[in-house]
Amino acid sequence: MAETFEQAKKLLISLIETFSISRSESGTAELLCKFFKKYGVEAQRIENNVIVRSKNFDESKPTILLNSHHDTVKPSDGWDNDPFNAVCLDGKIIGLGSNDAGASLVSLIFTFLHFNEVEKPFNLILVASAEEEVSGKNGLECVIPTLPEIAFGIVGEPTGMRMAIAEKGLLVLDCKAIGKSGHAAHSNGINAIYKAMDDIEWFRTYQFPKKSEFLGEVKMSVTCINAGTQHNVIPGECSFVVDVRSNELYTNQELFDIISNAVQCEVTERSFRLNSSSIQVSHPLVQSGLKLGLEMFGSPTLSDQVFMTKFPSMKIGPGDTLRSHTANEYIFESELQQGMETYIKLLEGLEL
Repeated sequence: MAETFEQAKKLLISLIETFSISRSESGTAELLCKFFKKYGVEAQRIENNVIVRSKNFDESKPTILLNSHHDTVKPSDGWDNDPFNAVCLDGKIIGLGSNDAGASLVSLIFTFLHFNEVEKPFNLILVASAEEEVSGKNGLECVIPTLPEIAFGIVGEPTGMRMAIAEKGLLVLDCKAIGKSGHAAHSNGINAIYKAMDDIEWFRTYQFPKKSEFLGEVKMSVTCINAGTQHNVIPGECSFVVDVRSNELYTNQELFDIISNAVQCEVTERSFRLNSSSIQVSHPLVQSGLKLGLEMFGSPTLSDQVFMTKFPSMKIGPGDTLRSHTANEYIFESELQQGMETYIKLLEGLEL
């Protein structure tokens, strides 16, 4: 295992030191294709997504999807060193994407390689996806339709190797209250701001009745507002934006329909694509994790799980989500090793 860990560490450092900001991940895509070729694994590339399949793929066996992403956000301010230059210090690997989600991706890659040469009761497909940080259409979303039937998925994200068995979705709404412009000194206008205030109060106070055990209730937040051009003109329009975090008990379409019928303003969705997801506690993957003593929780952050609508999936990986998108992002070497070991044990403990 020591030799495997050194190989994994080397790959992670290479990924950190290869530019891979979302929508510009061709360098890491090429790096991963060359890496798999070195191990005798044929890689397929769709856009900047890299896909590999089990040796001796058998359609009669269930297929498990392993997924994590190789794109990163832009580096934030405050880095002590070059974020694209990996630094190994005090048991840490410091660099952009080390925690989110390089360590998870590398751990899943070496899990795939571990099982690729042994007889097993399942197939594995690994997708190193692009554009995850921007939920881009040329990321996992364009790969899913090309895959064979998937039994379930494992999504690598920094969870401290806790099992996220549910993940919140996102629905962004553009709202517009329509009034009538007029002179502020007269009473011949209808103030769109006042109309918007009534709806904003509804967004602030309404509670959807279905509350999730792991994700809690649907959360709505008004995050932007715009109206008016000058002090003496009653505004005829007031626009505002609502951020809706959905639980697995509602689809984004269902939430949109409820909201549209409850408020006076015009409501337009930006997308219905980013739905909440979940997996049953009774699922063999979750049961395997429970036998290992892994903790279950509901995740408030989005991942490529939003595109896994036709099969169950679980999010789990080494690292800490609070380090993601921060200056001096890092992963402990011990976390990288724990990630590889735990993924392997999860799959070995499956009772399919």
